[in-house]
Amino acid sequence: MMTIRDVMTTSVLTVRPETPLKDVARLLIDGDVSGVPVVDEEGAVLGVVSEGDFLVKEQGPQAIRHRRLARLLGESEATQRQIGKLAARTAGEAMTAPAITMEPTRAIQDAAAVMTERRVNRLPVVESGRLIGIVTRADLVRAYLRTDDELVRTIRQDVLHRILWLDPATFDVTVHDGDAVVRGTVERRSTARIVEEAIAMVPGIVSLTADVGWSFDDRDLVPASRDVAFPYGIE
Repeated sequence: MMTIRDVMTTSVLTVRPETPLKDVARLLIDGDVSGVPVVDEEGAVLGVVSEGDFLVKEQGPQAIRHRRLARLLGESEATQRQIGKLAARTAGEAMTAPAITMEPTRAIQDAAAVMTERRVNRLPVVESGRLIGIVTRADLVRAYLRTDDELVRTIRQDVLHRILWLDPATFDVTVHDGDAVVRGTVERRSTARIVEEAIAMVPGIVSLTADVGWSFDDRDLVPASRDVAFPYGIE
């Protein structure tokens, strides 16, 4: 399965917490990016400064939303962070923290889900606590532009062989304009279903026609609570 490591950018523009905001703004413009990670001396990600953080300053106090009875109950944490950004002069003061990060071994579907749920355009990629890359929405879109031949190789080498431990030679795999057709035979019925589900999740596959036969019906042997879609620890 395609992972974040396969699509991430390893050359990442970063800033330090003490970097002046004017320098951050210049970096965003010159680098043609919409946000940059803020890292410490060890390369750990402290937060992210994005165009949205600059917009808070541009809009001023009138754009800050205050909750009812704020004078009695105090401001919410979100409002306090926005108020703090108004007076920010450095990356560390303006950044959104903590940063939402991903590990390089995670599937790109996980990155897409997090970006959609958290409404962010980029995710710093960390390994052993240090920044090693960044994945953006554009990176995920490009993953869907692979050729039919590349998709066939991914299905055979990554899904069937590396992940499911099956012999690719026993399967007939064709892809035309993203429409995949897979035929083959496996021992267990549950494995046949896993093959179909795993191939359908490959980025770039538009539709899947699967004719995967099986010789042993193991439905009664699979616990109801088991997530059969990921039997080998796929994340």
